[in-house]
Amino acid sequence: MPQPTDLEIVFHRRMLEVYHRAKAECGYNATRFLQMVSNEGGLKTARKLLATAEPSDGFTVLWENHRLDLTVEFLVLKSEFRSLFTDQEITIARERLILYGFPLAKD
Repeated sequence: MPQPTDLEIVFHRRMLEVYHRAKAECGYNATRFLQMVSNEGGLKTARKLLATAEPSDGFTVLWENHRLDLTVEFLVLKSEFRSLFTDQEITIARERLILYGFPLAKD
C-alpha cells in the first residue's frame, strides 16, 4: 500500500477537523463519519461519500444547521485539494452544494 502524500495527510487532518467543528459548533456527533475517516482515511472516505446517489445523513444534518461549509463536499472544492479528486467528483460536490442552496463563487 503506497504511503499517503503530504497533501493527502493534510486533507485527512481537515476531514477530522470538520468532524470536530460539526460537533462543537452544531452539536452533531458524526460517529459513523469519524469511524470511516479513522479506518479508511480522509481521501477514501470523501470519495465514498461522493460516489453515493444521495447526500449523506451528515450532509443533511449540516444543511439543517445552515453549515454546509462543514461538509466533505465543501472541503473537496477547496482549491488546495482539487488535485486529489477527479473532475466528476468535483462536479458532484459542486452540484450537491448548489442543489441545497449553498452560494458558490464562480471559478
